[in-house]
Amino acid sequence: MGIPMTRQGYLNLQKQIDDKRAQVPVAQKAISEAREKGDLRENAEYHAAREHFGMLQAQINELESRVAQANIVNTPDSSKGEVALGAKVRVRDLKYGDDELYAIVGLGETDPLKNRILPTSPMGQAMLNKKIGQRFVVEAPGGRLEYEILEINYDE
Repeated sequence: MGIPMTRQGYLNLQKQIDDKRAQVPVAQKAISEAREKGDLRENAEYHAAREHFGMLQAQINELESRVAQANIVNTPDSSKGEVALGAKVRVRDLKYGDDELYAIVGLGETDPLKNRILPTSPMGQAMLNKKIGQRFVVEAPGGRLEYEILEINYDE
């Protein structure tokens, strides 16, 4: 099955891999320069450069693993009008009357400060498969929050 993600999330992961790979030659050069400075057992600069290179390689491996497991989810048929992965959903808080916009995104695309949430989050789960006009409840630490779906959009 893999890790469900949007096409944009997949492209973002690819860009992160490219950015990390571009840092590899710089990290390798730092190791070489530090190695030339003498005794490796007491060379803190050398050990720091090796550690940085190792962490960089681990990050690349992690990102490549996520890309390899990616299952790009196509945008649903918008005629169904249901909330699914890839949707941008405008909701109204029924207690306060505030409108908020959420994006239902895949793993690696989340940003809670920008309301980019996973479908497995409490808010995401409560919204899934709902249609415009439907209400839903989210159980939060501060109590029950009730919302209404105002708009569902699948624009990239």
